[in-house]
Amino acid sequence: MTLRFGLKRSQNADIDELRDVWRIADDAGFESCWVMDHFATLGPRDDGDIFEAWTQLAAMAEATSRTRIGCAVVGNTYRHPGVLAKTAVTVDHLSGGRLEFGIGAGWAENEHTMLGLEFGTRNDRADRLEEAVQIIRSLWTQPRTTFDGRHYQVKDAVALPKPVQQPHPPIWIGGSGPKRTLRITAEYADVWNAAGGTPEAVAESGEILDRHCADVGRDPAAVRRSVQLGVGDDADELLRQTEAFARVGITEILLILRSDDTVAEAERTAELLPRLREVG
Repeated sequence: MTLRFGLKRSQNADIDELRDVWRIADDAGFESCWVMDHFATLGPRDDGDIFEAWTQLAAMAEATSRTRIGCAVVGNTYRHPGVLAKTAVTVDHLSGGRLEFGIGAGWAENEHTMLGLEFGTRNDRADRLEEAVQIIRSLWTQPRTTFDGRHYQVKDAVALPKPVQQPHPPIWIGGSGPKRTLRITAEYADVWNAAGGTPEAVAESGEILDRHCADVGRDPAAVRRSVQLGVGDDADELLRQTEAFARVGITEILLILRSDDTVAEAERTAELLPRLREVG
């Protein structure tokens, strides 16, 4: 099994620190570099520094030359799918075809409240995600798109240019909802980004995903599996976690930097990368 590793820093860091993380990811050989899509910081405080995801990705496209770039994952409820499709294509071109397109249903109710955005029920958000993915894929691949859904309507929409990557950038769908999110993942995703939990819990969700794949007539092996892990201070523990997730079929591991000294943590993680690769 070949493991691929990404480096991620998304909040409580200034622009210079973020640029250093992108440079380290590019220079050290990480397969990918990531941000997250939120408008308030996560954790005990919501008033830390956090920058908008797609603006960062455009900058990352120009600041890097090799590593693939992405957001794990975009909150679908923040943007109309037509706008999101166009933004993603722009970043795909800026990066020379290095975009990984992550999307999820959205979950941060506080952000919707503060911005006056419709939140709805879990089923509402799942419905909107499924409609959005259909619209985005059509805009990326078809000459024109018409879609008349419950939540989104698109009429004879043109979307040029098409992505550099054909037929489109890899689609990552984040979340582990057993009935809807994993079903949508089975139908549309190239990569499943697990919502978290122990290797055992991720394995159980993976088995549900496999059943959904069978139901829609898709080979489960066509959907790669990913998790996000905090780096922390204990290198041996990170190696143990990596090995445990690899055993349950995870091939994409996004390493989240959380230390107050962002650059030093990124450099330590880069030094650890050869040992992490030995796990695979």
